[in-house]
Amino acid sequence: MTVPGEKPLAEQQAELRQVLGTALGMAQEHLEQNGGFLPFGVTLAHDGELRLVMVTPPEAGPDGEFDAEAMMEDVLELLRQGREGYTAVAFASDVHLPERGSDGIHGAAEHAGGGVMAAVVPYELTAEGYVFGALEADGHEAAVFTT
Repeated sequence: MTVPGEKPLAEQQAELRQVLGTALGMAQEHLEQNGGFLPFGVTLAHDGELRLVMVTPPEAGPDGEFDAEAMMEDVLELLRQGREGYTAVAFASDVHLPERGSDGIHGAAEHAGGGVMAAVVPYELTAEGYVFGALEADGHEAAVFTT
């Protein structure tokens, strides 16, 4: 049974899959086109529109690297600030997977109704281009829709 105004679980799961799939797909596309990507978010507004959330990267360090963790915190803060206008959100980042000896795309999604979903897509750069592994479920605790 659902509370009036609350979406059924199946609909929440579909919306989580939609924003997570969008985030993972965009990350793969940016990786293939640009050789990398910076952390970003995707929102699903109450009207059903998907929107991209990005932050301006800080100055690169002396080694030319950006502080991706700080950027992800900034993305999460923007998502928290606007959460009243969202049905669901997702965010993605490029991660190292030491247990696999490769890199991966980590994506997590949260629903205003309380559901969460996360996944990792391992990848390797080969002479032919990027090769993506199978999507693997991952754990996640709510960071945007917290009570």
